[in-house]
Amino acid sequence: MIKTAKRQRSTSASQRAAEQIQQLIFNGELVADSNHLESELADRLGISRTPVREATLMLQARGLLEVQPRKGVRINAVTVEDLDEICIIFTELECLAARIAAGKNYKASDLAQLEQHIIAMDTAIENNDLATWAASEEGFQVELVSLSKSVHILSIVETLHDQIRRARTVTLAIRDLPAESHPNYRLVYNALLAGNAEEADNTHRVHRHAAREKLIKTLKHSGLKRI
Repeated sequence: MIKTAKRQRSTSASQRAAEQIQQLIFNGELVADSNHLESELADRLGISRTPVREATLMLQARGLLEVQPRKGVRINAVTVEDLDEICIIFTELECLAARIAAGKNYKASDLAQLEQHIIAMDTAIENNDLATWAASEEGFQVELVSLSKSVHILSIVETLHDQIRRARTVTLAIRDLPAESHPNYRLVYNALLAGNAEEADNTHRVHRHAAREKLIKTLKHSGLKRI
């Protein structure tokens, strides 16, 4: 019983450390291609080295960093070209998820969370709140994939999602808030509610390809080649 409790505390500490290190990567405090010792990260987080070591292994599995024996960790960089490819794959998986979700015969109550993200995006635009809009857009995409209930799609998307989120965080300060809400979010919602798989797929695909082009253009215009 005591050993189980200790393991749970250790896992929890490692997960918290992983979340903190991930945030340091996303907000640019741990920059791409930089090297860091476990002791440095432990001091920075105010915890012992053991949960930091376990956390870095978790983040290595997600592609955010590389654990180097006796040398600490190296923060992995993502090139704009790599990110463009990831976005293309991500879009295909999201569209497949939308197609599958449309065949689930969902009612409005099942899609309530998806609609809440649409409403939140509309409100954020009215309030000129870019950060909330970006978070709500991400929430929409996460919920859309979740509605497919496909374990395989969810697993792959989760792996790719960290890189997409990193790019979003980097570009948040240099991107513009949409002038108005994009109608495709509501159209995808309506297609899911109507059970129209082709409409859900096609509508989301057009929107995500346009969003990808804008993201890559923003990164290139900023001069960033690796993030």
